[in-house]
Amino acid sequence: MFRVLMVPHGVDIRELRQALWAHRIGHRFTEEDEGQALWLVDPEQHQAMMDVITRWQKGEALTPIPAASAGQFSQWQRVARRVPVTVAIIVLCLAVFAAMAIWGDLVLVWLAIVPLGVSGGSLVTGSLVDSLASGQVWRLLSPAFLHFGWMHLIFNLMWTWYFGRQVELLHGSMRMLLILLVAGIGANLAQYLAGTVLFGGMSGVVYALLGYVWLMSRRVPQSGFFVPQMLVVFMVIWMIFTMTDFAGLVGFGNVANEAHLGGLLVGLTLGWYHSRKSVQH
Repeated sequence: MFRVLMVPHGVDIRELRQALWAHRIGHRFTEEDEGQALWLVDPEQHQAMMDVITRWQKGEALTPIPAASAGQFSQWQRVARRVPVTVAIIVLCLAVFAAMAIWGDLVLVWLAIVPLGVSGGSLVTGSLVDSLASGQVWRLLSPAFLHFGWMHLIFNLMWTWYFGRQVELLHGSMRMLLILLVAGIGANLAQYLAGTVLFGGMSGVVYALLGYVWLMSRRVPQSGFFVPQMLVVFMVIWMIFTMTDFAGLVGFGNVANEAHLGGLLVGLTLGWYHSRKSVQH
C-alpha cells in the first residue's frame, strides 16, 4: 500500500471514506502519531483517489445528493462547517469594514495597535506597553482586521479563503488558528517596530499562509497542498515592488511592507517545521 494523505486527528473523514468505497477505490485509514493516514491499495487508482480527495477538500458533493439539498447555499454550509476559523476571519473583516463605514475613526481608535487621538490638530498616539498593561491585549492582533478600501479588503479575503481553506482542511482548525495568531501578531509588531502606528489588513497573515502552503506543497508533495508556482512568483514580486520608491510614485506608497515580510517569514518557519516533521515520518 502507498500512503497518499495525512489528515489531522479530529477531522471527520466519514464522508471521504464513503466516497472512496462508492468509487470502488481500495484504501485503508490508519491512526498515526501525526494524524490519520490514508493508504492506497492499487497505485493505478491514484488519480481517481486524488480526484475524490480534491473534491472533498473543496467541500464539493462526492456522491449524488437529492435535488432539494443540492443548492449552492447548502454547499457553502458544508464548507463553512469544515473551515470555521477561515470563515470567522472573513466574517470579522467584513464586520469591521462595515463598522468603519458607520462609526468611522472611532473604530480605528479601538482597533489600532495603540490608542489614537487628536490634540491641537495633530495625531497623538499611546504606548503599546501601557496599553497591554491596562489589559488591551487585543491590540496585538486587531489591526489585521482593519481594511481601508474595497480593493484592499477583497484582495486579502480572496487569498485568505484560497490558502486558509487548504490549511484548515488538511491540517485542522487549530493549525489555522495558530498561523492567524502568530502571523497576525508577528506582522503587526514588525510594522509597529518599523515606526508605523496607523496600519491594518490581513496581508501579513495571507503571506504567512502563502509561505506555509508553498513549503508544504514542495517538501511534502503527498500532503495535498497546492499553489501555482506563478502565483508564488507574483506575490513575492508584488511584495518587493511595494518596497521600492517607484511604488510610491504610482500610488502604492502606504503599504505595510514590514507586515508582509514578517508574515512571510512566520509562514515559512511554520511550514519548514511541520513539513520537516512530515518528512521524518
